[in-house]
Amino acid sequence: MPAVPFSTLADLRRRLDQGELTHEALVQAALERAASPAAAQVFTRLYADAALAAARHADAAQAAGVRLGLLAGLPVTIKDLYDVAGETTLAGSVIRLGATPAEADAPAVQRLRAAGAAILGKTAMTEFAFSGVGINPHHGTPANPAWPGAGLPGVAPRIPGGSSSGAAVSVALGIAVVALGSDTGGSIRIPAALCGLVGFKSTQARTPRTGTFELARSLDTVCAMTRSVADGIAVDAGIADAPLAVEPRPLDGVRLALPGTLMLDALEPAVAVAFERALTALSAAGARIIELPLTELGEIGTLNAPGGFSAVEAFAVHSAYFAAERHRFDPRVAQRIALGEPVTAAQYIALQDRRHDWIGRTGRALAGFDAIVSPTVPILAPEIAALEASDEASDQAFFRANGLLLRNTFVANYLDGCAFSLPCQAPGEAPVGLMLTAPGGHDARLAGVALAVEAALKAVLEPARAA
Repeated sequence: MPAVPFSTLADLRRRLDQGELTHEALVQAALERAASPAAAQVFTRLYADAALAAARHADAAQAAGVRLGLLAGLPVTIKDLYDVAGETTLAGSVIRLGATPAEADAPAVQRLRAAGAAILGKTAMTEFAFSGVGINPHHGTPANPAWPGAGLPGVAPRIPGGSSSGAAVSVALGIAVVALGSDTGGSIRIPAALCGLVGFKSTQARTPRTGTFELARSLDTVCAMTRSVADGIAVDAGIADAPLAVEPRPLDGVRLALPGTLMLDALEPAVAVAFERALTALSAAGARIIELPLTELGEIGTLNAPGGFSAVEAFAVHSAYFAAERHRFDPRVAQRIALGEPVTAAQYIALQDRRHDWIGRTGRALAGFDAIVSPTVPILAPEIAALEASDEASDQAFFRANGLLLRNTFVANYLDGCAFSLPCQAPGEAPVGLMLTAPGGHDARLAGVALAVEAALKAVLEPARAA
């Protein structure tokens, strides 16, 4: 299999500008990698000819002296809940086979095309984006390529995280430089953490959701996974309504809230070790890490009942055919959607009111802090086999894992906030994510902090990688 020289977008653009490689060769290598056994079940559709055409166009433009944008001619994937003109958007399901094709590309897809990106294909996902695990019983589950020894005999395949499962694997395998996904309760940050990537969940209003198959309209966010914070900022600028005015800043003086409620509970030992090491590195670089009770986080489970936004709003999406064709849904997804059926309009309005009040109180508690710092998820990636079987023990294991995977990340969605997940594991360790979370509208400031945090972590971890 050809080696794909993927690093950051800026580094790839430098190599392309210097003639070390061509866009066409880069995309051709990515397509060959997409056809490899390691990429099984990553894609639901490939656009090989269109991607190569975009790459050749970029090569021709560059040869003519045109200054190319950062994404021009580079391989990008899109999650299978974004509309592409002329295609039915399946959203990881079988129930939508034969549904009316989309009339137009989703705005996020349009903007990627306008930037010249070579869109390789649509990626696999949890059915209707309704879990953080990444398992799909209809189409299969792509294995996590970042787990130590992944693919070797005797090494059990691990989950990639969800719901943007194929998106994460496409970047972790070096097929794509950017994966467009979505984040309703952690669907960008969970797979980013488990696959050793960077995930940026922006404030929801930054990017239009038109042409995106809904899970929960109060929470759904259009965003992406990349290999670096700078790449995440660059992609956000390409798909959002306006770019962020990010000012890089030193960590010296940055105030990070270490929550005493919820987010540090029941950490797996390996996660705790990686997180504590990261906190030590950030503190040594000048960050002020301050313990904060943040008891508001403990209220989310009660305030989000009954059903919760995802179940209530998903039931509204699927109610027309849920009763008649429930047997065609993933049973675990159907079980969660059904929680929204008995919720009344009065209860739903109260749900909205409680959230609005909580956002205000939590924002006030975080005044004077640049971000909450926490592990992205409290556990390592579980084995796929332990969660995918259709028996009672697997169901219990699945819902336990799903609850833990979503626990920390959901805070940003409920807050209508923004968050970054960054890898913080040492070489040879299983992937662990460090998460920075801030209230809505603070994306630019959070991005500046994330750049500084990433640099501090690399200063500690990169020497170990080189040893």
